[in-house]
Amino acid sequence: MTTWDPTQEPPRVRITPLGIILVVVRGGILTCVILGGLGLLLLLRLAERPLHGMHRPWTPWIVRAVCAIALIVLAIRYHVVGEPMRARGALVSNHVSWLDIFVLHARKRVYFVSKNEVARWPAIGWLVRAVGTVFIKRDPRQAKAQQVLLENRLLAGHRLLFFPEGTSTDGKQVLPFKSTLFEAFFSPRLDHDLFIQPVTLAYRVPRGQDARFYGWWGEMEFGPHLARVMSVARPGSVTVTYHKPLKVNDFPDRKALAAACEAAVRSGLENAPCAA
Repeated sequence: MTTWDPTQEPPRVRITPLGIILVVVRGGILTCVILGGLGLLLLLRLAERPLHGMHRPWTPWIVRAVCAIALIVLAIRYHVVGEPMRARGALVSNHVSWLDIFVLHARKRVYFVSKNEVARWPAIGWLVRAVGTVFIKRDPRQAKAQQVLLENRLLAGHRLLFFPEGTSTDGKQVLPFKSTLFEAFFSPRLDHDLFIQPVTLAYRVPRGQDARFYGWWGEMEFGPHLARVMSVARPGSVTVTYHKPLKVNDFPDRKALAAACEAAVRSGLENAPCAA
């Protein structure tokens, strides 16, 4: 049971003159990298779409490169434990921040499953739409149609990735997993021939910063959080732990599968260091 209070945000820290310089320099580089990569991606999609339809053999490499460079620009070191699975299926992860988009794309070709509101976020929304994110609405009346959408993407060979907590956190705990989206993996159309790989994201903050430095949740604004991340001179890091994939057919229902995934992700965070 979590004791986390989502209304308690980290204390605001005044950005120093050096920090302002870093924000300007890093912001300029990051903008060029993202816009350049996005332009190349959209150009390649003009040929990729008619030739390969829903499949994307070329453009995910651009996404991975852009995200890996973005983490370097943001001074976030990247460590990997375990191996991303090669089997057909999906990945599930704890959710800490908008940074998770860059972290999870940098290593693995995945397609996020996200709430519809994310498509309207400034800058980030534009990016996630371009990389093939699946958007879903929190409307029970559309549950069946959205399940079919997920099934179609899985049948096309896409490795979906979603955050079963349903919200981002301060990165210090894992919230109970919601099992709703796991139902799609038990569809007769898929014959249960799928695997789910739990993934743990453990951020290590720059020395001297609040332990919740990278967390982004509740009513926190994107712009100030981005500026704060770019303003620190000392690097932080993130460890991505790929746990053993779980075969869907080994579980009786979505709730049992969700509970097993939650336990794996939680164990990865509990065993990870939280500060530099």
